[in-house]
Amino acid sequence: MLYAGQGSVITGSAALRHHRIRGPAAEFIDVLMPASRRRHDAAFARLRRTTRMPQRIWEFGPLKYALPARAVADAARDLTSLRDVRAIVADAVQRRSCQVQELNEELAVGPKTGSALFREALTDVADGIRSAAEGDLKDLLAKSGLPMPLFNPMVFAAGTFVAQPDAWWPELGVAVEVDSREWHMSPEDHEKTLTRGRRMARYQMIVLRFTPKQIRTRPAEVVADIRRALEGACGRPALGLRTVPASAGPTDRTDPTDRTGPTDRTGRSRTAQAERTRTGEPLANATMSSAASP
Repeated sequence: MLYAGQGSVITGSAALRHHRIRGPAAEFIDVLMPASRRRHDAAFARLRRTTRMPQRIWEFGPLKYALPARAVADAARDLTSLRDVRAIVADAVQRRSCQVQELNEELAVGPKTGSALFREALTDVADGIRSAAEGDLKDLLAKSGLPMPLFNPMVFAAGTFVAQPDAWWPELGVAVEVDSREWHMSPEDHEKTLTRGRRMARYQMIVLRFTPKQIRTRPAEVVADIRRALEGACGRPALGLRTVPASAGPTDRTDPTDRTGPTDRTGRSRTAQAERTRTGEPLANATMSSAASP
């Protein structure tokens, strides 16, 4: 930061770590500085001259970081794997660190070079993909010849929220859940997952569960199981459930009887997390401010 000069801002993978957004490890720390400044990369610092310095930043002691949407965009343009880009974008949205609209704005105003994968990942996340494993499932289904499901829609019975399955065929009442160990680390999370499963069964939803490893290493078996479930569900009576796609607006997606707001896979409310993110508390002692002119 001292070498890059006054007004410089950390972005990319280092900023993602600050915002607790998961991403691939990076060898360098990317630092934004005004385009008029003439300095070269040094040691582990990679300097990025830009005419679009952030107007707002996170400050953590003497360090200044780009906001989540800018950090995601800058990190994504450096990656060459769609899976890695999709994982970063999905994790940022899933954790409510930023919104799809903010990322779309970064895509629109940022450099076109390196943006192809970022654009594709944003399209997937806007359609409901919320993790790298769900992206793997989408890619697998797209090649399988099976009808494509909705990803992460909200399912209601009258005015009662039922579930937000990872993949959902509403006409057939079949759901697929990608059970990552991340969401089952504590007894409380496990109990909430079981409660959620019972609630889905109560409304006669057929639920198939796969691990991320099964999707990656046993794709034919996964496709065969889903195919049998879809074929077996053909002809059964409609369940009478209302489905709201992930692409719908937040007003349409919120359960009117639930004052806590949307939850994550284990039932934990994401409203409080979103509020902390937007008021400057991703880490203790971090604050958000307007960037001073260099």
